[in-house]
Amino acid sequence: MYRFCINVFGCQMNVYDADRIRTALTSRGWVEAPEEDAEVVLFVTCSIRDKAEQKVWSDIGRLAFPWRGPVIAVVGCMAQRVGPLLLKRFPSVRLVCGPRSLGRLPAALGEVMATGKAAVLLDEDPTVLDDLPEAPLARSNPWKAFITIAHGCDNFCTYCIVPHVRGRFVSRKPDDILGEVECLVSDGVREVTLVGQNVNTYGRDFHNGYVFSSLLRDVALIKGVERLRYATSHPRDLTRDVVEVMAEHENICPAINLPIQSGSDRVLRVMNRGYTVEEYAAIITMIRSGLPNVAITSDLIAGFPGETLEDFHESVKAVERFRFDLVHTAAFSPREGTPAARMEAQVEASEKRRRLKEINTAQAVITREINQGQVGKTFTVLVDGPAPKGEGLLQGRTPSDKVVVFPGDPAMMGFFVKVKITGAGNWHLIGELEPARQEDLRR
Repeated sequence: MYRFCINVFGCQMNVYDADRIRTALTSRGWVEAPEEDAEVVLFVTCSIRDKAEQKVWSDIGRLAFPWRGPVIAVVGCMAQRVGPLLLKRFPSVRLVCGPRSLGRLPAALGEVMATGKAAVLLDEDPTVLDDLPEAPLARSNPWKAFITIAHGCDNFCTYCIVPHVRGRFVSRKPDDILGEVECLVSDGVREVTLVGQNVNTYGRDFHNGYVFSSLLRDVALIKGVERLRYATSHPRDLTRDVVEVMAEHENICPAINLPIQSGSDRVLRVMNRGYTVEEYAAIITMIRSGLPNVAITSDLIAGFPGETLEDFHESVKAVERFRFDLVHTAAFSPREGTPAARMEAQVEASEKRRRLKEINTAQAVITREINQGQVGKTFTVLVDGPAPKGEGLLQGRTPSDKVVVFPGDPAMMGFFVKVKITGAGNWHLIGELEPARQEDLRR
């Protein structure tokens, strides 16, 4: 029995992987502990941007000295990308494991602790998957769970490291996913989020016509799934049947993340995104006509190599045209091994920061206007936990995935409550519990 701690960086798939690692270790008698008491510290890592990796380097360095610190295991995308370098730089790092080799992690970690010998579990074949079989029963959140429905990506956007570290695309078997959802519901989960690098391509490697909309419908029909979300969608692959299934089932939340990445057709071609701005606009129209109350968020890169001021202003126009509820923006971060990192005409860092600030300012105005439009409305909210700031405040999310902060009793956590919106900021709503009788929707 060893004491362990898990630090998670990056996407929802990493949260899912961390929860399964936690489940696998605790089922073997290991005990989760605070970092200062842990004999093993695991880092579940991200490589999507350089900043994400620098944070991990810093945290490992903090633990690696003095020399009698914990054993360190580095898991996920960063481990796959720079694994041997981690072992060379930090003697405390005794295990590195790629995202497609998690099935070997528990046994290898036990061997490391027993012998002190380092273990290298990197994904040498991008088509091979050795995954953990455990459902994430030891979760960071008792009432909500992420479920990865597919591994890898074959899109090869020129800026993206994911296909190089997560391997080729493969869908999980429907029965495995549905069985996992049923297991989670039995364990108290009330909200499920299906995740993948591109959920819309789910099933394309099957030969029976079972696609993402089929899975979405089947999960929605499972008794006890009170809220169902998914992320992330690629515009090229989001089809009408998905919107129709969302409209048919009230427990599927009307929220879609649809990354545009740029408002310039020229830049989109260089990015290898596979659509034009007008094709993207047609998809937005299709979504909003089928789901009138939908919230659409997006992702956008500022300062892609060769992006001119004219290209950038097209991105600003796109933000103003589509009026996203929220945009996750980032300055272009070159990732070694991707075509974009080798492109000429790299934009200066100061100019990338300036463009990022400009587009964030434009989007902030839109987000605040949309959020102000929610004031006076009442939503049923699943109470996630305490708000990160403000004593006596709780938080949850509306069906359209907007964060709501409101005063309440911590005993409400894990319950659905009705919250009236009284105010709005750029990134969250402010509410108060309805004075009428609160309905607990637990079974």
